Amino acid sequence: MITRPENTLLKDQSFNGLAEKFNRNIYGTTKGRLRHQLLCDVLSEVLAEEPAQNIIELGGGTGMMSAFLAGLGHQLTLTDISEDILTIARQQLDAGIAVRQADLFDIDDLGEFDIVVCHAVLEWLARPFEALSVLADRMRPGARLSLTFFNRDAALFSNAVYGNFEYIARGMKVKNQVRLNPQQPLVPREVIAEVQNLGFTVHSMRGIRCFHDYLRDRDMADSKYEELLATERQYGHQEPYLWLGKYFHLWLEKRPD
Repeated sequence: MITRPENTLLKDQSFNGLAEKFNRNIYGTTKGRLRHQLLCDVLSEVLAEEPAQNIIELGGGTGMMSAFLAGLGHQLTLTDISEDILTIARQQLDAGIAVRQADLFDIDDLGEFDIVVCHAVLEWLARPFEALSVLADRMRPGARLSLTFFNRDAALFSNAVYGNFEYIARGMKVKNQVRLNPQQPLVPREVIAEVQNLGFTVHSMRGIRCFHDYLRDRDMADSKYEELLATERQYGHQEPYLWLGKYFHLWLEKRPD
């Protein structure tokens, strides 16, 4: 197991007080829309033709992904630590989706679910690798985990592209953390090694937004969105491009004990 010294300056991040801004910034931009579409692609490739699965989404925010999966015929439970975010979720979601306020570390019924969805959560936690250990301990053998996290390698590369060399030299640390900027980007190869050590089999991996964040002309993300989406879909699962995805996705299955 990979161990990390505890950073006492970091705390798990929630979006209480920032719910509306979070909703606009995540889903009201091309980067948020593209990330959501690409993750929907990944999930539908596996789940569209499967019988109904019992799925829990951890840190699911306003429930966009839960709504998509429920639309495929699956049973959904949406959780998030922020009650402000869940207020928006309850206004937007069908009554058939269970919604509950919960900290990932306190959810003790993960063994009841066929699939755990954990997208863009680890990078907001003070102890992301401990969270992975919790998931491994509480999921039942044969259950699957859809895991997405902010890619530290891609963050470094994009900062180099834009000439932020002093920021890189500081270890990509800022004096005043902006609440909507992920605080703990993770290295994909380290996460892969860790989940394998924890008893997961890696069935697939994919980069999410391998090209969008490196566009020299940012306006092209809007003007050529469909062409960009097609390119992301074609190359996001291929070497070497997948390693440059601003987010990294893993399809995992808990191995028998």
